[in-house]
Amino acid sequence: MPDIIYTKVDEAPELASASFLPIIQKFTAAAGVSVGTSDISLAGRILATFPEHLKEDQRQSDDLAELGKLVKTPDANVIKLPNISASVPQLVAAIKELQSQGYALPDYPDAPQTDAEKAVRAKYDGIKGSAVNPVLREGNSDRRAAKAVKSFAQNNPHRMGDWSADSKTKVSAMSDGDFFSNERSATLDKEATARIVLVTDAGETVLKEGVSYPAGTVVDATFMSAAALQSFLTDQINETKADGTLFSLHMKATMMKVSDPIIFGHAVKAFLAPVFEKHGDKMRDLGVNPNSGLGDLLTRVKDEADIMADIDACMAARPPMYMVNSDKGITNLHVSSDVIIDASMPALIRAGGKGWGPDGAEADTNCVIPDNSYAPVYDESIKFFKEKGKLDPATAGTVQNIGLMAQKAEEYGSHPTTFEIPQAGTVKMILDDGTVLHEHKVETGDIWRSASARKAPIEDWVNLAIDRQKAEGCRAIFWLDAARAHDAELIAYVKPILEAKGVADKFEIMAPREATRASLETITSGKDTIAITGNVLRDYLTDLFPILELATSAKMLSIVKLMNGGGLFETGAGGSAPKHVQQLQEENHLRWDSLGEFCALGESLTFLADSKGNAQARVLGQAVDAATQGILDHGRSPSRKVGEPDNRDSHYWFARYWAEALAAQDSDAGMAAHFAPIAEALASNEQQILSELAAAQGAPADLGGYYHTDPAKTEAVMRPSKTLNDIIG
Repeated sequence: MPDIIYTKVDEAPELASASFLPIIQKFTAAAGVSVGTSDISLAGRILATFPEHLKEDQRQSDDLAELGKLVKTPDANVIKLPNISASVPQLVAAIKELQSQGYALPDYPDAPQTDAEKAVRAKYDGIKGSAVNPVLREGNSDRRAAKAVKSFAQNNPHRMGDWSADSKTKVSAMSDGDFFSNERSATLDKEATARIVLVTDAGETVLKEGVSYPAGTVVDATFMSAAALQSFLTDQINETKADGTLFSLHMKATMMKVSDPIIFGHAVKAFLAPVFEKHGDKMRDLGVNPNSGLGDLLTRVKDEADIMADIDACMAARPPMYMVNSDKGITNLHVSSDVIIDASMPALIRAGGKGWGPDGAEADTNCVIPDNSYAPVYDESIKFFKEKGKLDPATAGTVQNIGLMAQKAEEYGSHPTTFEIPQAGTVKMILDDGTVLHEHKVETGDIWRSASARKAPIEDWVNLAIDRQKAEGCRAIFWLDAARAHDAELIAYVKPILEAKGVADKFEIMAPREATRASLETITSGKDTIAITGNVLRDYLTDLFPILELATSAKMLSIVKLMNGGGLFETGAGGSAPKHVQQLQEENHLRWDSLGEFCALGESLTFLADSKGNAQARVLGQAVDAATQGILDHGRSPSRKVGEPDNRDSHYWFARYWAEALAAQDSDAGMAAHFAPIAEALASNEQQILSELAAAQGAPADLGGYYHTDPAKTEAVMRPSKTLNDIIG
């Protein structure tokens, strides 16, 4: 097994790997450190799931399953790049691309009827959404800005949009009938197995059985009322029209792969309500599913003149919509995976509350976030900046995060126990001893779900927070709402541990709204704080604060201390990766910034040195830190515009600074001697290398695919400098 596993993923991060990974393998080999790859890309996962449909030479091992085993061992040392958490449109697009390349995969069944179709659908549904992270995250999250990155952001502050006190931008969330208001939670005092049933006048239907929990597990259940959701969405469309703002919906339809696409579909249906009322049957015959988004709907009805005319009339009567791409007419409701809340909301807040309208101009926006569980975070952020004005990155402190995410903690582990209710009745969660743990009266179309958090991850999370607060010595806040059922159960864990460790006075416990304001006040004053949160808030905050502080979340240091002793080093967010790939395809310029990969590599090598006693790995890791600092100090990060330095240029500079640091260090004379000629070759050939890299830009780039690129074509695109390749090998 390789010493370090570097994951094969999708889109821009994977393209960058084609350039960066050969450099890593060249340098680490000098210390006897092997770096292998493991394919967790969407295309790779699809191929691994259907071996019986493929030729022998097309079959692929289930690398995700193997990694899932590895992360439960002390030997795990994994650098995880951001992978696609596929929505249905992305999954379908990937399947079609693979089929076009000669892979005889079955189609994705929209409405499976036969047992065979249902079996295929079940396999595909296991791939979409957050299929990767729950498998690999066998530890809790320690995410923060590396000191060098934070210092650079303060010395080179990015542009922030201006806020005005009279901005009409706001957050709108349900006040009743949502997941937040209907939540029930309990901590099990013994090991238990549950079954989930729907009791109606016609009898009892089993929704799920054999759901097992160890003692001490916090088990939640809740539902969202479809009627309340429809009423809320209708009100918000009308309110947005009256306010003269843009309508925008902010969801997590990739990670929350069952519930949120359904909610997204409700929004599509509400926005085009007159069209669905008039043409619903015909649209259904055409295969229209509102959950697939407005883009898919328009494709299916484009040849129906009467429907298209009514859509145009409806859109003209509705408020203007927040746009993903104004030039191409891609709206907020086109594809659920296009607007992901943890990227879309911070970007809007950073821009002074402005979103892009269909006319290509910025405007105030109604940010519709149906469930009220975490909407207060964004609502309070907007209120704060309306009062105080924009954040100053040059003086702002930082918000670190300790996140409870191990072992499918909280909502992100709810997919197998989320159901769209087929008929009115009562959903009951019944334990094996007959105890009814939770029950809810539901109506047809309601979305019911259960989630859980186990005792060991919760305790590990609290202890990790204690360690981080001791190391940082700054303000530390548990973002927990005593009035929320789930959070109250977590507080019952948190307080005794803090008291037993004698550190209760070092921590505060606040509901998310209050914690948001306290954190913003803290960093505005130039001080630091630690946000200790559950899994979804971890995801949201580790985009919100970095985007405000650093302009991006891709440069964050993300360390997962695996509970069995291994290490998982994540490299940041990939939310803008599709736009980066599009630019590369059109003009052969990749603006993806690999700073997250640089930071993760340094941490991985240091971890390897500590865990395996490899002193040369430590030398490599220290030199990585020096190279990363060199990238920042000398402004070697990628530019956004074609003809200027891009991702490939930054890799050249990183290799050079890394080699120079290794040649200059005095901890290991053999390493210094080995890297001295490499450093000299990289320096003396600077002009030739940079000219070869520059010459590659401008024309369209052929990768041989989007989800499943051709390795030879990708290498040719991402390694265009023969001089650099000859030095690296």
